[in-house]
Amino acid sequence: MSSDQPSTYLFSDTARTAMERFIDRTTLFAFDLDGTLAPIGPDPDAIGIPVTIQKEMITLGGIAGVAVITGRSRSDALQRLSILPRYLIGNHGAEGLPGWESRTQEFIQTVKEWQDQLDELLPSENRRGVFIENKGSTLSVHYRHAADSKAARLMILRAINRLVPQPRLISGIYIENLVPKGAPDKGVALTHLMNQAGCPKGFFVGDDETDEDVFRLENESIFTVRVGRKTGSLARFYLRNQQEIARLLRKTNNILGQFADSSLS
Repeated sequence: MSSDQPSTYLFSDTARTAMERFIDRTTLFAFDLDGTLAPIGPDPDAIGIPVTIQKEMITLGGIAGVAVITGRSRSDALQRLSILPRYLIGNHGAEGLPGWESRTQEFIQTVKEWQDQLDELLPSENRRGVFIENKGSTLSVHYRHAADSKAARLMILRAINRLVPQPRLISGIYIENLVPKGAPDKGVALTHLMNQAGCPKGFFVGDDETDEDVFRLENESIFTVRVGRKTGSLARFYLRNQQEIARLLRKTNNILGQFADSSLS
């Protein structure tokens, strides 16, 4: 899908029909965590998955392959999830991907070097309200609590521009994510997991800039949904808000349930 083609509301008649025709037992379902399965709140450490979504995810996990691909580390994500999906991939795709174990150690070493450099480039006396989070395979610099967020971001970007080696930078809301070059992004992770699971189809739902790595894949075998409509997003379909995730999961489970019913007849 090109950026000049508007996405379609998922619960419109045409989109529902497309969804019903796409989903079957060969589909791998993948979700972002923050802003998708869990609503975003003022405190990222306090996020939780609503009970209605938990129940639908448990049902989905019993009848289909499920993956969660998140920017959080795997250990952090595990604390937020009520169920363990078949695949849990952290650090925007860079952690926990089967077959990438040896490269992961390289990413961890690179991140450690960045942290050491940033400790010199961002002295503690200039770092009020700025928090450097080493997530293992990636590093995040938070500045939500800085007194002057614009000045803090400028200071952080100047420091990042001096890092060796240079990272792939993913900007978010009051956060700069540093990813080692060569590390798999969410698009690479999803296609790899589809091959790993033997699933020729993928269904992906996400809400932020890192999820565009999936949305921009030119792959008709991947059904993409963005939480929240955004101009320029390459997702084919969108939900109005995170509260519609439970409805999406119910619809998905109903579609898959029809395959189970037909096999019994």
